[in-house]
Amino acid sequence: MIRVLLPAHLKNLAHVTGEVRLEGMAGPATQRSVLDALEARYPMLLGTIRDRHSGKRRAFVRFYACEEDLSNESPDAPLPEEVVAGKEPFIVLGAMAGG
Repeated sequence: MIRVLLPAHLKNLAHVTGEVRLEGMAGPATQRSVLDALEARYPMLLGTIRDRHSGKRRAFVRFYACEEDLSNESPDAPLPEEVVAGKEPFIVLGAMAGG
């Protein structure tokens, strides 16, 4: 089971409270597979976290796990074991710019 924490505006859009739990994912757990499963379960999130056509992360969206910024990692790199085991969440965070 993969635990996913979404920012408040995406939770509202998906009509969820708390964290999202993704179970029964096939294959290795990667950013791509987690986001694919999340968008399949909550189609209203399509295009909000990553571009629909290119699959690239949106500019002001960041990914964190185990106190590490995974935003610039390959989307096909395996996620940390703590995330795969459900001990730590995969965090989707809206970044802020400006002052």
